[in-house]
Amino acid sequence: MDPLFLAVFVTFFVAIDPIAMAPMFTTMTARMSPAWRRKMALKSIAIATGILLAFAFGGAWLLAQIHVSIDAFRIAGGLLLFLIAVDMLFEKRAERRDERAEKVAAQQAEHPEHQDDISVFPLAIPLIAGPGAIASIMLFFAEHPGLPERAMILLGVGANLALCLAAFLAAGPLSRLMGQTVASMLTRIFGILLAALAAQFVVDGVRNAFGIAG
Repeated sequence: MDPLFLAVFVTFFVAIDPIAMAPMFTTMTARMSPAWRRKMALKSIAIATGILLAFAFGGAWLLAQIHVSIDAFRIAGGLLLFLIAVDMLFEKRAERRDERAEKVAAQQAEHPEHQDDISVFPLAIPLIAGPGAIASIMLFFAEHPGLPERAMILLGVGANLALCLAAFLAAGPLSRLMGQTVASMLTRIFGILLAALAAQFVVDGVRNAFGIAG
């Protein structure tokens, strides 16, 4: 397996966390019709894809406009991803996501006749295309300017978005099959891997910014 694809896949698997999406989507869409539920799943993935592509190809231009070097962004992005990894290890991130899902479900219960459009918020932003995913795709594109490498990056991101869509469409059975123990175990394992990748981003940023030889 291509090392770049593996690094991208692991990073976005943690940043997007398709496994955790299934129970959250089930909670948020419990009172929706099946047709509306499918529409929310497809629409949220489409919007998140557009957001990530926009930052992938326009992120460097945006940094130039605000006079931020790519090395500074590497350090900041690495620190952000490290905080996400710590949250995952101690399940703080899962708690916040569960609270958001329960809030949406409560709103649905108050107005069962009205099916809210949750595709943009909170599904696409910030659950799928959140700060971690946006920072990650900008960092990977900055690190790998070549066309074959960027195609591999997009393939890794696309694989995670496809997993997320599958989790949405099969949310109910998947939540029951997987169980809380397996989900918690996988979250911690990938959290450790993300912490290592985040540390590497910081090391590379500091090394390049100060001209330190590798």
